[in-house]
Amino acid sequence: MKRIVWISVLAYVMLCHAGYTYSQSLRQRNIVILYENDAHCAMDGYAKLAGLRDAIADTADVCLVSNGDYVQGQTVGAISKGQYVVDVMKALSYDAVTLGNHEFDYGMERMFELLRQVPAPIVCCNLYDVRSGRMVYAPFVIKRVGNKKIAFVGVVTPTSMEDEAYAFKDERDSLIYDLQPEDISVLVQRAVDEARRAGADYVILDSHLGENENARHSDSHTVVANTTGIDIVLDGHSHAVITADTVLNKAGKPIIVTQTGTKFANVGKLLITPDGRMTTSLIPIASVKEKNAYVAHLVDSINTMLHAQTSRLICHSEVPLRITDDEGREAVRMGETNGGDIVTDAFRLVTGSDISVLNSGSIRNEVKAGDLTYGDLLSMLPYDNYIVVAEVKGSTIVAMLNKLMAFLPKPDGQFPQVSGMKFVIHEKEHRVSDVQVLNSYTQHYEPINLDRVYTVATTKYCVTDGGLYNAFKGCKIKWETKRTYNDIFIEYVTKNLNGHIGQEYAQPQGRMKKM
Repeated sequence: MKRIVWISVLAYVMLCHAGYTYSQSLRQRNIVILYENDAHCAMDGYAKLAGLRDAIADTADVCLVSNGDYVQGQTVGAISKGQYVVDVMKALSYDAVTLGNHEFDYGMERMFELLRQVPAPIVCCNLYDVRSGRMVYAPFVIKRVGNKKIAFVGVVTPTSMEDEAYAFKDERDSLIYDLQPEDISVLVQRAVDEARRAGADYVILDSHLGENENARHSDSHTVVANTTGIDIVLDGHSHAVITADTVLNKAGKPIIVTQTGTKFANVGKLLITPDGRMTTSLIPIASVKEKNAYVAHLVDSINTMLHAQTSRLICHSEVPLRITDDEGREAVRMGETNGGDIVTDAFRLVTGSDISVLNSGSIRNEVKAGDLTYGDLLSMLPYDNYIVVAEVKGSTIVAMLNKLMAFLPKPDGQFPQVSGMKFVIHEKEHRVSDVQVLNSYTQHYEPINLDRVYTVATTKYCVTDGGLYNAFKGCKIKWETKRTYNDIFIEYVTKNLNGHIGQEYAQPQGRMKKM
């Protein structure tokens, strides 16, 4: 009898020890948070992201987060108004998703329709319904990972209210949604404090603010400097490749700010060790060999449908139409490019206007030399932007140019691409000089007449809906073409250029000279 008791006691002790060891091993697992930002419809990246998550899950507890700008940016987004992208995101089982400014591109109701389909918490601490005074989405979500509670707080740049102004107003031009009812740092701090009170061990800011300073004081570095309680910022919006910037918070504590670039150039990996140390790294997507089979099959199916819709041949180009430089920087957002030249030429010449202007952020992709399909050109100009001809005084045009030099030498999506006009840029002084307009009869440039009213071909977005930082707001629209900017561009290359883009567009044409 004693022998049986002792065996039972020994078995119990061994079982307890095994349970304790197993429990300890659970607590000792690392936490890995994979993050992406500004994917902009780069569909092939999702299968690799899911495959990487699956591989890491064998040895660590893994979370997956998206930091905005996913439904727009390439043909697959434009042709489905974001649906194809959401179809893929549904298969990834994100732990938290926040908004980017381009989620508003198709209008607020379309965004709501799309995001209702995503089986993940949508977090955003600064989108308010003005009519009710309430937040549209929860400011944060807390996930239990191992024996830790991790709060993901979401925030999106309030500059969306200028860049995508149409999404925030009703048909009477009354504001119905607001991204900054209070200072953005105050809104973030409130959400962080609530998450801490709810028991969060770590607070991660899923940010679509970016590093570029702006008039709303809402860049990620400013928010960190004005808050406490954030452990790390997974950032987006400015398309920067940042493994780990360090910014001091309000209490003087160093906080990491990281960003992966754009279009799945990298996947971000945040490692949290059992003792709470945090390190970040960027994994080039090209180096990721793993793919989730189901997600890969889904993407292949969508690509097959997309090809059937977009494979119609439009023209042949002898030259690539560039929007980036040889280092991969977004040159179109800082200066003249041949891609910007040909697009604005199309607007001016098809409409017969004096000048054309387009914010550079409306040109989303460059295209290769060779045969170009409808899909190629839709990828370059993917928005539902309709071309209008506005009447604008010369003085307003010069004021617009000066206003849009404010962020140089940093890239800015409102930086102008132009046709029928040239000028000198004083980058350090953030101004222009020697503005000249092309005389359509003599084909010579002449100094701009500040008192003359010029016809300017541009998108309706650039006149009434926040583009060009509202520089043309209030200008009279002389003609609404009822045609998208992509449609106008296709007419130009097929009819004006007879389906052939030649060496005349090999290089930028000297419309902007930097001093």
